[in-house]
Amino acid sequence: MKSLAELQAIRNRMIDQVSMRKDDSIDTRVVVGMATCGIAAGARPVMLEFVEEIKRRGLENVTVSQTGCIGMCRLEPMVEITVKDQEKVTYIHMSPEKVARVVAEHIVNGRPVEEYTIGYQG
Repeated sequence: MKSLAELQAIRNRMIDQVSMRKDDSIDTRVVVGMATCGIAAGARPVMLEFVEEIKRRGLENVTVSQTGCIGMCRLEPMVEITVKDQEKVTYIHMSPEKVARVVAEHIVNGRPVEEYTIGYQG
């Protein structure tokens, strides 16, 4: 368990880094399921890694936000990525280790990582 000061520091950092508002200049939205089920499954480290990876790459017009329960608790942590004028892609069983690949292949190069998605039949 983190100390109260550490949790406050994380909260303050996230407020600075995570955009929670709608903005027409945003081309890509990353939405992490952060209901109790998502948090219990590890969504918080996933969200933090998305924020850090996007920051490391200097990507602009990308926002990371959170939502409540997406509705399929057994598939958490879940992340929905919506690129402007494209269909939403839902990633399941996400981990911080998978984030760099999703950012590189999907957000940067426009190719969803199919084996991490909800509809993958591999």
